Amino acid sequence: MSCALSIQNLTCKYDQNTTVLESLSLEVAHGEIVCLLGASGCGKTTLLKAVAGLLPLSSGTMSLNCMTIDDGENWTPPEQRNIGMIFQDYALFPHLTVEQNVAFGLKGCSVEEKRSKVAEMLELVHLQDFGGRYPHQLSGGQQQRVAIARSLAYKPDLLLLDEPFSNIDTQVRHELIGEIRKIFKKQGVTAIFVTHSREEAFAFADKMAVMNHGVIEQYGTAGELYYKPSSKFVADFLGGGSYLAAKRISESEFSTELGVVEAQAQQHIELEANCELLLRPQHVQIAATEESSVTVLEQQFMGDHCRYVIDAGGSKLLASSAEALSIGQMVSVKVETQGVLAF
Repeated sequence: MSCALSIQNLTCKYDQNTTVLESLSLEVAHGEIVCLLGASGCGKTTLLKAVAGLLPLSSGTMSLNCMTIDDGENWTPPEQRNIGMIFQDYALFPHLTVEQNVAFGLKGCSVEEKRSKVAEMLELVHLQDFGGRYPHQLSGGQQQRVAIARSLAYKPDLLLLDEPFSNIDTQVRHELIGEIRKIFKKQGVTAIFVTHSREEAFAFADKMAVMNHGVIEQYGTAGELYYKPSSKFVADFLGGGSYLAAKRISESEFSTELGVVEAQAQQHIELEANCELLLRPQHVQIAATEESSVTVLEQQFMGDHCRYVIDAGGSKLLASSAEALSIGQMVSVKVETQGVLAF
């Protein structure tokens, strides 16, 4: 796929002494949905503002469809970038109907063309029967779909979404994420969205950029980042793992309190060097036993399964079990080596 957005060595400062983004590079292909994922204050929204033209670059270059829109000196204003933006609160006009909100950005069209385009967009987001309603008469999910219809009506080259699902009820969020993704893919929309939720990122994005203090720690598909994190920061942010102290004893073997474990080193680790193994809960299988030095410290009911924390030689590990276990119960431990990483 050809590149829709290209960012090279971007640096942004809010003043002379505060660097928010530093030497950041990112490429987004046509029709690709990219997520900027990270904790509050890591620079996600700042990058979105820079792409929209709301924040000038201190250095670096940015191009959209092979046309430079900012190089630190020459800057294209936001209204000339053909970039759509959907805000966390949807920013719908309360005094306008759904049809009028969707039609707001359509300029230079005849009345009939505008009516036809609005009808097409409302059908696309399954709101064809709601055109005469006002925003306050809609649910949060319906308001979000109106905001998307309005943004897609004038065919932007790039769509930016800032925490688009944060105001949606948990019950309908998953369904809405899947529905909007289908709409974007059907329309060939190129989009960047910001979130701090890994679940939203996994469900909605084609690729994810995990950000930390103004830089991108790792960029790739959800599978690449989850199964092969480039750093402990990425592994920890995507969650669902724990660390076991280890010593490297061969190319692929590591000595631990649970015995010798096979793992893949993500960084250079010398023989006999101390390190840590990243174990996902599915790597640590536990079962009840009558005699063991390993006990269950915590049990958390997750609905379709239970999550356990065990004490393994001083290391607290997340574990899974096919049995129902209780706190304080002694357990045997089996480490599944497929996918275990060493840092």
